[in-house]
Amino acid sequence: MADRRMIHIVDDDEAIRRSAGFMLKTSGYAVTTFASGVAFLSAAKTVEPGCVLLDVRMPDLDGLEVQRQLAERGVSMPIVVLTGHGDVSIAVRAIKAGAVDFIEKPFEKIVLLSAIVAAFERLDDANGRSARATDAAVAIAALTGREQDVLRGLAQGLPNKTIAFDLGISPRTVEVHRANLMTKLQVNSLSEALRIAFAAGLQDGQPRTNT
Repeated sequence: MADRRMIHIVDDDEAIRRSAGFMLKTSGYAVTTFASGVAFLSAAKTVEPGCVLLDVRMPDLDGLEVQRQLAERGVSMPIVVLTGHGDVSIAVRAIKAGAVDFIEKPFEKIVLLSAIVAAFERLDDANGRSARATDAAVAIAALTGREQDVLRGLAQGLPNKTIAFDLGISPRTVEVHRANLMTKLQVNSLSEALRIAFAAGLQDGQPRTNT
């Protein structure tokens, strides 16, 4: 790979760190290893973003606690949980807490690589959503307050008459604002305008009542 993606292996078992590390390096990934959750947490803010292979059973801090503390610290790298036999219920808890997948030891190369691919797809999608949200927020900011109100109503699935009633204006005025906001957003259909509204989270608020 021309641009090698980073994998952080967090496992107290040296054999796992060595074998998984070798497997991933020969598959084109960059790899760092940590012998404990404590060691990884100490470095998490400064390491290169990537995917985390996180063992469930570790001394001092188990995988679930490491996962929880990463979330508290705002470290949002995708996590694939490594679990031994009998720890599946714990791994499921990790999935519910946001982990991408879990792999039972001993694992096959194809299983590990498939989980890694899924983890990076999630990371890329998160980055894409963040960029789209930023672009959408900039576009929405160019609208007048009343145009934002109308778009917010549309994003909530309200018809023009209901939006007009809620805002205390006429349906015809809603239509004018709707046409203007679509011109400013440079879109040709309502669905395109709604995609921008959804990306900016505009549908989560309530229409303003001031002009």
